Amino acid sequence: MLLAFWVHNLSPFLIRFNENIGIRYYGLAYLAGFVAAGWLLQRYHRVGRSPLDLNAIFDLMTALIAGVIVGGRLGYFILYQPEIFLHDPLVFFRVWEGGMASHGGFLGVLVALWWFTRRREVRLLQVSDLIVTVAPLGLFFGRVANFINGELWGKPTRVPWAVIFPASPAPPLPRHPSQLYEAALEGLLLFAFMQWRFWKSDRATVQPGRLSGEFLVAYAAARAVGECFREPDAALILGLSRGTFYSLFVVAGGLALIALAPRRGSQGKA
Repeated sequence: MLLAFWVHNLSPFLIRFNENIGIRYYGLAYLAGFVAAGWLLQRYHRVGRSPLDLNAIFDLMTALIAGVIVGGRLGYFILYQPEIFLHDPLVFFRVWEGGMASHGGFLGVLVALWWFTRRREVRLLQVSDLIVTVAPLGLFFGRVANFINGELWGKPTRVPWAVIFPASPAPPLPRHPSQLYEAALEGLLLFAFMQWRFWKSDRATVQPGRLSGEFLVAYAAARAVGECFREPDAALILGLSRGTFYSLFVVAGGLALIALAPRRGSQGKA
């Protein structure tokens, strides 16, 4: 019966030079996410929806790349594998071994935004409202790369579209392709929602921080749904997967931004 399910056999490399070095789809996913984000930010500026010109966007993207990579790596080891990092801190630099955490990446982005807005003398929440409308594209490409890598697989299932991941624990059972579920939820659905909110309302203008709060709450909800189908990759906390548990703090931050946003500007279109 297992032969009725597709066996994952995709290579993580587009071009491979040796066992560890090559052009990986995971790296290309990050590149695609940043390029798409930069293009959209330029479009926002051209139509008068953003104060960031081309030079500012270049500086911002440089800061965000550093924030995502450093924050994502540190977040992975602190939130998921602290014992490995304490025993061997140099593992941080062995990026070919994998290991990134979305929640850590969010914190890295926050630091990057703080640094950028201090230098450019623009409001942090104004810029963050722009970033959250393009960030889901990076999440989408990243989750697709997770699937290509055959990592972060789902729970065992017998649905017709189940996939057998050879790297999963023996015996090799058919599993949910939860990476693709998360790509659809955290990526495409969240991107559509944030674009709708950005273009069809004036929240980013009259209530700085509102869109950022909505993004955080919506991301946490999408992540929690995806976690229902994903095999936990670390010990549970209070009976919750770590992705769901850490998302509770994301919800709290998002609700705080939404609650405080009306005090920062006059009312406009919802």
